[in-house]
Amino acid sequence: MTQGREIWDPLRKKAVARTPEEEVRQWFIGAVLHEGMGVPEHMMMSEVSLTYNNMPRRADIVVYAKSGKPVMIVECKRPDVELGQVTVDQALRYNKVLDVKYITITNGKKTFMFVREGEGYIFVEKAPSWDEMQ
Repeated sequence: MTQGREIWDPLRKKAVARTPEEEVRQWFIGAVLHEGMGVPEHMMMSEVSLTYNNMPRRADIVVYAKSGKPVMIVECKRPDVELGQVTVDQALRYNKVLDVKYITITNGKKTFMFVREGEGYIFVEKAPSWDEMQ
């Protein structure tokens, strides 16, 4: 559901400004997380407020496990933004607050997912289903 300069966010249950980053976020919520990985909409939140180093921040998307614990952070960028260490570092900073198992970065053209292994994260070739993320 879109209306000109706005796009519907089913997680915030309202129309929000249609920006290139917001289009990526809504595509990832609907096509990847909900349809592809089977994440129920009520187990995701967009624009999640958190505090890191006494500074307010916002995680683009947080996926929650059945237990209610955060299990994935998704950092979305505009399609023209190259994904690299800066974007990964941003998600890792959020993770110091949320302590998730999965970190994902996407610009709509490329998506990289990582899973915690020991003290670090390794690249995931295939996205797990939501049930597998528990």
